[in-house]
Amino acid sequence: MKLKDKTIIVTGGGNGLGRELVLQLLIKGSRVVAIDISDAALMETERLSGDYHKMLKVYNLDITDRIKVINFADSVTKEVGLIDGLINNAGIIQPFKRVNDLDFGTIDRVINVDFFGTLNLTKAFLPYLLERSEAFIVNISSMGGLFPVPGQIVYGAAKSAVKLLTEGLQAELKNTPVNVILICPGAIETDIKFNSGIEKESRGDDELKRSIIKPVKPSKAAQIIINSIEKNKRKVLIGTDIKSLNMIYKLSPWLASRLIAKQMESHIIS
Repeated sequence: MKLKDKTIIVTGGGNGLGRELVLQLLIKGSRVVAIDISDAALMETERLSGDYHKMLKVYNLDITDRIKVINFADSVTKEVGLIDGLINNAGIIQPFKRVNDLDFGTIDRVINVDFFGTLNLTKAFLPYLLERSEAFIVNISSMGGLFPVPGQIVYGAAKSAVKLLTEGLQAELKNTPVNVILICPGAIETDIKFNSGIEKESRGDDELKRSIIKPVKPSKAAQIIINSIEKNKRKVLIGTDIKSLNMIYKLSPWLASRLIAKQMESHIIS
């Protein structure tokens, strides 16, 4: 799909990977609607857009509020016209704690943002996307959505639900103009912990920073995602970590699970 002159929605467009997606799509000639819950973050994205700012619209929206999302879909299409693509990027992680140590408020927040936020936007904009001769939905899952990661089990469950939702949509929409793409990143160098409200570093952060496998830069991840849209791909893994684990998991899920558990031991806060 050619992205020039297409109108694309990006959730979580105020920082990290979302911001990089916004800026790179603008350079491609797309009109971008950036959604975030932080006005300050959106203003910074708008500032960084520079000469492309006229092609960018920013909106503060809580993607967990279903009624607001549905109303937003109606109002924004009236303002900017038909939508060609939706990138469900917004997401948060949980504190690095075992399920037994998580409160239900935190559990609900993670599931509401990561799964229901994605579902809300998809349901709200799918009717508009189906009106186009060519359109797409990109849903971003995670390494935690493919493999069990102790200390991030609720986050992983939400992202696993995103994975299955995406694969189901691919089947349901196979004879429509809407291409559905599943993105599964490994570690990406973003501020997701801060944006998730996790202020304290886990005990394993220094070890992670010294790891041989370095997190992927947001700019590189955004480039890969945009390339997957242009080439109408269906599923993309981003990062050496997730690709390596995926190979091991295919050979022995038990071994892969043990390796992940051992790696996460120093990250979990008791």
